[in-house]
Amino acid sequence: MSDTYTLTMDDPIETSLLDTSAQGLIGKGLDRVDGPKKVSGQATYSAEYSFENGCYGFLVRAPFAVGRITKIDTQAAKALPGVIDVVTDFDRFIRNSAQGAVKSAPVQGVRDVAYFGEPVAIVVAEGYEQARDAASLVRIEHEAGSGNFDFAEAIADADIPPDGAAPATHDQGDLDKAMGDADATVDEVWTTPSQNSAAMEPHASVALWNDDGLTLYGSYQMPSFDRPSLADALGLETEQVRIITPYIGGGFGSKLGIAPESVAAAIASKQIGRPVKTVMTRQQVFDATVRRSNTRQRVRLAAGKDGKLTGIGHETHCSNLPDEVFFEPAGIATHFLYGGEHRRITHAIARLNRVLSGSMRAPGEAAGMLALECAMDELAERLGIDPVELRKINDCKRDPEKDIPYSSRSFTECLDEGAKRFGWDKRNRTPGKMREGEWLIGHGMSGSARGNQLQPSEARVVLRPDGSAIVETDMTDIGTGTYTILSQIAGELLGLPIDRVDVRLGDNRFPPGSGSGGSFGAGSSGSSVYLACEDIRRKLATAMDCEPSDLTLKDGEAIAANRRVSLSDIMSGEIEATGRIEPGDQGDEVRQAGHGAHFCAVRVNAVTGEVRIDRWTAVFAAGRILNEKTATSQCLGGVVFGIGAALTEELVHDPRNGKVVNRDLAEYHVPVHADVPHVDIRFLPERDTHANPLHAKGIGELGIAGAGAAVANAIANATGARVRDYPLTLDKLLDSLPPV
Repeated sequence: MSDTYTLTMDDPIETSLLDTSAQGLIGKGLDRVDGPKKVSGQATYSAEYSFENGCYGFLVRAPFAVGRITKIDTQAAKALPGVIDVVTDFDRFIRNSAQGAVKSAPVQGVRDVAYFGEPVAIVVAEGYEQARDAASLVRIEHEAGSGNFDFAEAIADADIPPDGAAPATHDQGDLDKAMGDADATVDEVWTTPSQNSAAMEPHASVALWNDDGLTLYGSYQMPSFDRPSLADALGLETEQVRIITPYIGGGFGSKLGIAPESVAAAIASKQIGRPVKTVMTRQQVFDATVRRSNTRQRVRLAAGKDGKLTGIGHETHCSNLPDEVFFEPAGIATHFLYGGEHRRITHAIARLNRVLSGSMRAPGEAAGMLALECAMDELAERLGIDPVELRKINDCKRDPEKDIPYSSRSFTECLDEGAKRFGWDKRNRTPGKMREGEWLIGHGMSGSARGNQLQPSEARVVLRPDGSAIVETDMTDIGTGTYTILSQIAGELLGLPIDRVDVRLGDNRFPPGSGSGGSFGAGSSGSSVYLACEDIRRKLATAMDCEPSDLTLKDGEAIAANRRVSLSDIMSGEIEATGRIEPGDQGDEVRQAGHGAHFCAVRVNAVTGEVRIDRWTAVFAAGRILNEKTATSQCLGGVVFGIGAALTEELVHDPRNGKVVNRDLAEYHVPVHADVPHVDIRFLPERDTHANPLHAKGIGELGIAGAGAAVANAIANATGARVRDYPLTLDKLLDSLPPV
């Protein structure tokens, strides 16, 4: 075993080893190392694991919205061939085998139902179809309760959440006075609907027990954080739970925490003494995981004739279940994107009996910038200032609320480069006046911003005498390219071709990684790999009798002082090192964020209101780009998310009971190939010495931030009218279309 080399980011790292390394892997658009396994079916996803004597679980959900269960009739279900059990009482004792003690688990059995479709039992059978059919025969009796289903009514009793990672409230100066004194103002309300992450892979868990405790093969983004959560839910010690999740078919936040199928599968497996596989149907994913909250956002802007903001307000109401602390932080980018001395940013939660609200890709920015960036466009119109120029006028040198510097900020450069590549100077300058036959032509743009985060992360690296390396961390790859990025970092720093690096992920037996979420995965887990490799380089420098700064590693050889030696010749055995990165003072002393700009051209049919996006340009600055191909892929995905938010995505709730009524991908409309034009993605050179030793910032969620607003602004430019209720479906546009 190796000691852990830990770095706390209290000071900037002015020089990165990636600046002087020689292997040439960093920054290039290399193919995904896991790609061949995925396209050939060799990458095993959670639902594909099978074990001897295994069986299948199927969740039973409440067929009512709010109330207390009085009886669950399982007789008919248990009578079906192949049915093993119907587990309805989750409040059982879980035996702690390792300590020989019995520990009472928290209550898992659902008695009081809070939303329609909440899981209340699990049927276990020899086959999946048998379990599914039996679940349909379970009868549930209940006493009806009183629920809240109307968002507009619930706003009156909304509560203010406590400040956490995202501040709920910020007041600065006198916004009302600024609005009254301004030469131009905007004071409008935007609404966004509930949304679903709609990941390709449904939630799935396979649970089995042995003398050491529970092993769960589950589709989870953050196994080092989910492990103690699952242990707590089952009344176990953390060390008695092992989560294995090497491949995840998308998550977008819906798999950050444990979902109902994991706990249900684990308890059922314990009770019947067999492995239990539980895979949610698409409808169950929509009904019983998490949604992005709907929002009502009032945005106020006050500016002088020169376009300089004097005041900015962003007041958001979102929704969640009673007693839940999560809120959609729609004003999160408003805190730092633009200046303005007088500021008011608030959030409040309206309590509704709808499925749980939680994080979905770019929580806060994705919804909030749909309003903020449209408000900036409206202000530009009222002032007669180019929308790009207005944003440049309000670019900041220091954080307008904390009065601290930005770690790096290339916002204006992104605006300028995007405008040039897109041909913004040739845009439609008179809303509603450019057309080709039935098609109205419009051009729109928006700014983009996403805060950068660093999370604790560990990784173990083993360098072998044969010139190969192993990287181990329980970090995950949810399709973002983690296997590839970590292979590149280790290969670059140890001087190895990428095919000589074996990255192993998604297993709690490996050192605890940051997990995938918040766009912190590459920076955090990559930094821990960096530190482990830095430790190994020091040991190799000692073997070469040189200073680490004088050592060059390339193609399996060590080079120093005019000597070129094969690694196998200076290594007596394997060299192992563990690196750990910790957030530090740099998280408070500077404002860290990635920035960008979106530009798009649309056509709106003057007869039908149909919208077609013709072309798209997006420019981003996010520190060092580790892999241009995977980074481009992430930003492409973000743009597609933004198109969906602008035009199609809406989770519809029955107003009588909160039930999700469009519960599959036939009725919940995500963009398809025909909806998405060629997207021109460009990254500007940037390094962020304050972020981490890689000098890289998060990219996974930056692409969605502001993207939908660019579409909305282009539609307004095409039609001459503003619609502030997302998604901008044709029925909302028809009344505002000019005569044919």
